[in-house]
Amino acid sequence: MYHYFIDAPLEFGVKYIDICSSDTGIKSVSFANQKNQEENPNDLALSCAEALKGYFEGRVFSFDLPLEPDGTPFQKKVWRILCDIKFGEVWSYKDLALKIGSTNYSRAVGSANSKNPIFIIIPCHRVIGNDGKLSGYAAGVEIKKWLLEHEKKFSSKI
Repeated sequence: MYHYFIDAPLEFGVKYIDICSSDTGIKSVSFANQKNQEENPNDLALSCAEALKGYFEGRVFSFDLPLEPDGTPFQKKVWRILCDIKFGEVWSYKDLALKIGSTNYSRAVGSANSKNPIFIIIPCHRVIGNDGKLSGYAAGVEIKKWLLEHEKKFSSKI
């Protein structure tokens, strides 16, 4: 595994974004307050870092990176569908469940969302409660709110 850290936006309340990749795909993008791994980036981790920096600067609106998250087949299916949510858009958990096949899957897609190991790139932050309220984000609702406001601010550039 390869690791590379970039500085997180100050508003996040964490210091770093930890990018982990294999030789063939991004394994995780997570938040950290310390560099708990030695940096040993490969080209893929560096490409991911540049894409994330562009995202934060309002220049990158989608990610074209090979992804290799670890998860169950159902979780991977949910994460693939999450990638269909465009920059600046939001879906409800019900919307996401319907894309999977039934509104009966709302809790299951919520659970898969909470296990997403590739923050931002697999945009689980774009899923909101059925009532339109922000709910659940593994990194915290304040970061989710910041990401959605950031995307709203730059969505007119697309």
